[in-house]
Amino acid sequence: MKPFGFFHLKGIGGQIAALVLASTVALHLVVTAAFLIGRPDRPDTPPDGGHQLADAALLLASAGGSERSRLMSDLARAFPRLGIETVAPGTARIVEESEGGHLYGMRRHLGRGYRVVQLAPDGGMRRIGVELPDGTMIAGRVDNGPRPWFWGGPWLMTLMTAFICVTVLGLWAARALASPLSSFAKAAENFSLDGTAEPLPERGPEEIRQAARALNRMHERIARLMSDRTRMLAAISHDLRTPITRLRLRAEFIEDEGNRKRMLIDLDQMRSMLESVLSLLRNDRKLEAVTLVDVASTLQLIADQFGDIGHVVHYDGPASATAALRPDDLHRGITNLVENAVRFGAEVTIRLDVDGTRITIDVEDDGPGISDARKQEMLEPFVRGDDARTMDDSTGFGLGLSIARAIAIAHGGELSLHDRTPHGLIVRMQLPIWQQPRLAA
Repeated sequence: MKPFGFFHLKGIGGQIAALVLASTVALHLVVTAAFLIGRPDRPDTPPDGGHQLADAALLLASAGGSERSRLMSDLARAFPRLGIETVAPGTARIVEESEGGHLYGMRRHLGRGYRVVQLAPDGGMRRIGVELPDGTMIAGRVDNGPRPWFWGGPWLMTLMTAFICVTVLGLWAARALASPLSSFAKAAENFSLDGTAEPLPERGPEEIRQAARALNRMHERIARLMSDRTRMLAAISHDLRTPITRLRLRAEFIEDEGNRKRMLIDLDQMRSMLESVLSLLRNDRKLEAVTLVDVASTLQLIADQFGDIGHVVHYDGPASATAALRPDDLHRGITNLVENAVRFGAEVTIRLDVDGTRITIDVEDDGPGISDARKQEMLEPFVRGDDARTMDDSTGFGLGLSIARAIAIAHGGELSLHDRTPHGLIVRMQLPIWQQPRLAA
């Protein structure tokens, strides 16, 4: 078992726990700093004019009647900008009480028994009124009163700062944890048996590194398995071709014409089946290089080749269309589609359409078609036709569509089956023009 169990720092659980701990510590640091700066345990000190007015109110409250008049005059001379004066009862127009807002600091400074209000402004200057414990109200002009609570309130500033810090830390941690997952998912999505493919990156939390190592080992085992399978099939192919050739030579000496023809047909079918299976299971690492191909010329050549042996095959499309493809694979894939089409239709059309970054090749026949329920199934290897396409000695082995589909996928394209009006089948191969093809797994 690893150190600290689930909370091992290299694991996802440990990193999440570390994130929570770091967020808590950051939050406490922000709250502590805000407390030391704002010191809500001490009375708020009203700034400048407000402070002077509050101190004047405390002095006047402690003075008697005659002494208060003299002290008022002295304060008016000492602080001319304050404009301190006594407000006659009932003449003050109160704008704001002191229970909330920016007058709260003065109210705390004065303590109980005092009432602080905001009066109507005088010449654009803020006027603050302070009602003394005996009911007398004095007023003064305050040019730079306390800031609004929503900007200067220490607790709200603390919460805002803490929210920003935790959010930034959370986003950074989420990216740090999600980035290896994204790289892992992308590498797994591009998983292939290409010998030059890069292994999955083994980085990030321990669980992701373990999964990457396991997937890399699985990739190596599958590659070895595919290599062994290919070598075995090559050996089988080499060993079977010789006895098939000997049997064909011996069949030529059979005197019975009917038996000789049937045996030759069986031997040709065995050879064709062997070559089809080898074509489907060929080693991807030996695929030919991608080159610029005139797709239109290739399709015209295929149509002419089938026309030379008596089939009605037409080409419909531009005279020239260039794309980056594997020429032999393209020729083999379209040939398989046309071979399948001429078995079930009297007339076949190869259509080519070029649209921006993709080319579309349609192989159409006028045969009975394939039911919708069987279209997807027919793309799998060794799946042969339904009731509309009954097998006989010349219908093949169910590999033509699957080989063409593998070739389309290897080029980064796709193969699909569609109904033709009024009857028949359209096999559509869509391929990118300039996109770098990927090797099929």
